[in-house]
Amino acid sequence: MNTITFAERTLTPSKVVCIGRNYVEHIEELGNEVPENMVVFNKPNSAITPTLAYFGGDCRFEGEICLLIEGGKTVGVGFGLDLTHADIQNRLKTKGLPWERAKSFDGSAVLSDFVPIDGDLSRIAFEMRINGERVQHATYNLMMYKPAEMIAEIERFMTLEDGDVIMTGTPKGVGYYAPGDRFDAVVMCGEEVLLEIEWTVR
Repeated sequence: MNTITFAERTLTPSKVVCIGRNYVEHIEELGNEVPENMVVFNKPNSAITPTLAYFGGDCRFEGEICLLIEGGKTVGVGFGLDLTHADIQNRLKTKGLPWERAKSFDGSAVLSDFVPIDGDLSRIAFEMRINGERVQHATYNLMMYKPAEMIAEIERFMTLEDGDVIMTGTPKGVGYYAPGDRFDAVVMCGEEVLLEIEWTVR
């Protein structure tokens, strides 16, 4: 089973729960409709990886703030990339079929280490650069659904086990990447830097 690191502990998430279409400008850039209800899908444990691999020219990156759940609440924060086979997803969407083949493949949940947070997420934000150019930026205020709402909605129909991860959705600026690209991301709470992560595409 794949693991993550949190405050010098090693944890084994049973799943990664992803929130889709949580930023209006991202919905608009992909030409999607604003959903009536929260869009939720899962990535299995086998999708989790600490490294960023190249999966071909149709594979799109989506940077996201990630929440670590213990005892039904957020105890840690990290950063992740939700990798997506865009051509496969588009075909599935047109037919009204599930997204797993496009979203849940092995290596599609690229996760940083996680750091503790005291529960006040209202000032959280992230910024990501590729090869030195800023491509994505998001704040708590831009989220359609806030973390507490995410947890409440997920727990209406599914148990969040200790160590599970919630990927909170991606803002505008998603795109494609190539071998050798360097990703740099920072997660902040106000002016405080919570974590920094760097990946070079293998």
